[in-house]
Amino acid sequence: MATDASPKFQKSDLLPIPQPPDYLPEITVSPAHDGLHFWQFMIAGSIAGMVEHTAMFPVDTIKTRMQALGSCPIKSVGIREAVQSILKSEGPAGLYRGIGAMALGAGPAHAVYFSVYEVCKKTFSGGNPNNPVAHALSGVFATVASDAVFTPMDVAKQRLQLSSSPYRGVLDCVRRILREEGIKGFYASYKTTVLMNAPFTAAHFTTYEAVKRGLMEVSPESASDERLVVHATAGAAAGALAAAVTTPLDVVKTQLQCQGVCGCDRYITGSIRDVLRTIVKKDGYRGLVRGWLPRMLFHAPAAAICWSTYEAGKSFFQEIDSGSNNSNDT
Repeated sequence: MATDASPKFQKSDLLPIPQPPDYLPEITVSPAHDGLHFWQFMIAGSIAGMVEHTAMFPVDTIKTRMQALGSCPIKSVGIREAVQSILKSEGPAGLYRGIGAMALGAGPAHAVYFSVYEVCKKTFSGGNPNNPVAHALSGVFATVASDAVFTPMDVAKQRLQLSSSPYRGVLDCVRRILREEGIKGFYASYKTTVLMNAPFTAAHFTTYEAVKRGLMEVSPESASDERLVVHATAGAAAGALAAAVTTPLDVVKTQLQCQGVCGCDRYITGSIRDVLRTIVKKDGYRGLVRGWLPRMLFHAPAAAICWSTYEAGKSFFQEIDSGSNNSNDT
């Protein structure tokens, strides 16, 4: 005869455990990417950009002089001749002309650059932090946004870097560009800059993440102790590779930004094809790689400095947030 089983003979682990009337399920908030907030990425990126460009500005000046064609550039493509020419005619200060424009643009641009990259990487990765496609796409989105901020000051910076530049300073340069060329004068090279920086950044971030992951896998037990070396090495490798493959477009960008200044050619259409044809006609195909060595010498250490500073800034904020959380728990 079947009878109802007594509750004491039922397996308690199969029974739902009733909750008290005042029970409320715990609401968990998804942690921010890398444990940081958007504004913290912006501050860390801004500091990294300022440190990077300030430290490497003389090399950037040499590269700009070597890439500009016409009567304004130095005639030799050798780095030694470039440095000697600048020091002889202008002294050490000539290596730092335009640094004010860089300071005004690099901070905000890198704040946008890194924060957009981190947000997009989180969005595109799909939970896989080692997704190279997500890194590349995030880099492209980051450069499109940051170039819109940095390009106007980059134009002023490069014009001030030219030998015999007609501008007295950053403010004078900005005023004259607005008066003589309008807003479009600041964005004449924007399309070329994006077309250059999109593959540059895609290669840069993909290489950086891959090299960083590889270095950490080689010695995982000491990865945290050698964090600075890992970021610097990965950044240098990424910067050098990306700079090498995008030099021709960088030459085109310099031409468009410096056109019409102290003898440099002015382009009617402003198209990339028009500039490429002019460069090849005047200087041969070697003209497309003018300044490649100082460009690599700039981007390799610059990326090492930038990534090391950026990751150090992130670590700083993570420690602050961790200490704040611990104090709240107690």
